[in-house]
Amino acid sequence: MKLTEQDITLWGNDIPWLAGLREKGMRAFTATGLPTAKTEAWKYSFNAVGNMENLQIDTAPHECNGHCHHSEELPFAAYYIDFCNGKLQGEHFDLPRGVSVKPLVEAIYDGDAKSYLNKSFAVEKFPFAALNAAYLEQGAMIVVERNTVLDKPIVIRYHAHKSQNLFCNIRNIIALEARAKAEIIEYIDIEESTCFHNAVNEIFLAADSILKHYKLQKEGKTKYVSLNSVQQRSNSHYKCFVLQKENALARHESYINLLQEGACAEVDGAYRLNESGVSDITTNIRHLAPHTTSNQLVKGVVAGKAKGVFQGQIHIAPDAQQTEGHQLHRALLLSDEGEVDCKPELEIFADDVKCSHGATCGDLDKEQLFYMQSRGICMEEARQILIEAYLQEVLNMIDNSEIAAWISKNL
Repeated sequence: MKLTEQDITLWGNDIPWLAGLREKGMRAFTATGLPTAKTEAWKYSFNAVGNMENLQIDTAPHECNGHCHHSEELPFAAYYIDFCNGKLQGEHFDLPRGVSVKPLVEAIYDGDAKSYLNKSFAVEKFPFAALNAAYLEQGAMIVVERNTVLDKPIVIRYHAHKSQNLFCNIRNIIALEARAKAEIIEYIDIEESTCFHNAVNEIFLAADSILKHYKLQKEGKTKYVSLNSVQQRSNSHYKCFVLQKENALARHESYINLLQEGACAEVDGAYRLNESGVSDITTNIRHLAPHTTSNQLVKGVVAGKAKGVFQGQIHIAPDAQQTEGHQLHRALLLSDEGEVDCKPELEIFADDVKCSHGATCGDLDKEQLFYMQSRGICMEEARQILIEAYLQEVLNMIDNSEIAAWISKNL
């Protein structure tokens, strides 16, 4: 049975605006369907989506039985928010003054979420975000109040345990008010499951706010698709780093609108694939006001039959004068059967701008390998040293040394 034909009853269907939002999402998905080779944003990775007909959405009350507490504790102090099998665990969270977290259903019931849900992107342009809207129920709403500076990061852990063919749709709202500062880590620890994880983060940054956002996905068999849709006001700073490892599909898409002067976005990332996984990092950064800035650096390593994808678009609107936008993708292709696809793109409608894009792809330096072997280092160890050194450039973009060390350890 097709997913869209299943008889699924979700909480809140008696709330008219929520029911209308879900209906709009289903109409949008029905119109576009699953991505194909003609879907421009998915042209290099649509095949990895696979057959979704046997996926199931679990609407029963969830009993974790302690499984999610087996998730790895991070080697630094943090505030934790846990999802297990796609469902938020708990209703109360140990967070400092100035930070609030609500289950999405509570934020919908209270009306707090109404001004945020589906307000940051056009659902018709993102097929999986449309599905996410159609089955909207699970997620969290995080608000950092004005002038609040978090003393340690918030960690959102996604865990699943032996959940075959489960379709998890999660929608998070993250709002930073004026002059707020926060670090958020998303840790996808679902390597034991073969579920399909479909997440959307709607992020709203008020004037002079700063959000440092990290995402790490462990190796596994799952398919993970995510959209970060970001709205930035004057002088706000969004800094994102994503690490993707071996999975059936790992796709991270950023859709960022720099709405007012001084807004700055940085999207950096790394992927490392050894067997047959697919990593897709897609970005669309839209400079819609003067004096805005964006920078992107993505580096990848592909071996075996794996595929690495980077698609990056920088859009400069006609009024966005004195804007800077730069992107660079570099990859190591270490096998004849591996594949790297890269599509950097500039779309410029203003004349007083500084923009650049670049892409390189190659193998490890044979002279460096020979030199290291001549000093008594075996071939495998020499390759590992060179790969780690290659990726270090992008790891250096992480400001927090504890987070950088943890991410580096997971490469």
